Amino acid sequence: MSYNKDDYVRIKAEFSQKYIAARGRAEDRRAELHFKLPRVREIDLILSRTGMDIMGVIGSGAGAEEKVAAIRARNEKLLLERGGILREAGYPENYSDIQYDCERCGDTGFIDTKMCDCMKRALVLAGYESSGIGSLIRTQSFENFSLDFYSGVGYDNMKLSYDRLKNFAESFSKDTYRNFLFIGGTGLGKTHLSTSVAKTVIDRGYDVLYVTSVGMLGDFEAKRFGNDGDAKHDTSRYTEAELLIIDDLGTEVANQFTLSCIYDVINARINNRRSTIINTNLSSKEIEAKYGERTYSRLIGEYAPILFAGTDIRRQKISKCK
Repeated sequence: MSYNKDDYVRIKAEFSQKYIAARGRAEDRRAELHFKLPRVREIDLILSRTGMDIMGVIGSGAGAEEKVAAIRARNEKLLLERGGILREAGYPENYSDIQYDCERCGDTGFIDTKMCDCMKRALVLAGYESSGIGSLIRTQSFENFSLDFYSGVGYDNMKLSYDRLKNFAESFSKDTYRNFLFIGGTGLGKTHLSTSVAKTVIDRGYDVLYVTSVGMLGDFEAKRFGNDGDAKHDTSRYTEAELLIIDDLGTEVANQFTLSCIYDVINARINNRRSTIINTNLSSKEIEAKYGERTYSRLIGEYAPILFAGTDIRRQKISKCK
């Protein structure tokens, strides 16, 4: 797994703060008990010296084992007394214990050297947001993609495409290199299926970037012509993300600059063997006419076409509601 780098740095810092905050809250609760219950403070002071007491008796020579056992018996008695004092005062016995959000990892995000499930989940949720389609991912998935809106040959083709894309997403790894070109009119399921792929790949722990062609080119234009140096216009993710999904290719203004940027992104990802999905309403001939032979040959040679046909699903849903 290789989560988005910025997400990883931010989430790791958040976990460090959670760990520090949990310990700070425990210290505050302990100080409260020590102020209100002086005997608890005395007991805690004695218990805090246990290590030094044991080291002292070990170095004293004969009878060390009996002396260590006596210290442990003393501590058990003190802990029982402490618990009784807290209960009588209306506190739970573990009131001053450190209370982590995740007891398994102690809010560090790791168990030994292995990432804890709580941190994985935090990174997945962060991945939804950094992917660019956080809201869509929460409502669109393979599970709620319906094939009922397709019929005849269209159903058979879409079923094959659905199975193919689901397998691609569920088996995605750092070594995966496959590209898809979604071709078809508006409202035929291109966005839903590409979002489903994005969600599954993010859930597996990989970096996904979902962007419209207009949004992507806006970043390139801001980087080239802007002077603010805004990090949000960083274009490196377009070549580095493990899966890039470009939506609505063809809706952007075509000029020498934008055509060059699109070619550069496509070509760089092919050279770096980074998987890409492109959605477009353009036909194959329209793609060639708009983007030229260089870009068209890359798409035809490296991208598997997924054809979307049928009747606009939104219109079908409206008709069923009437």
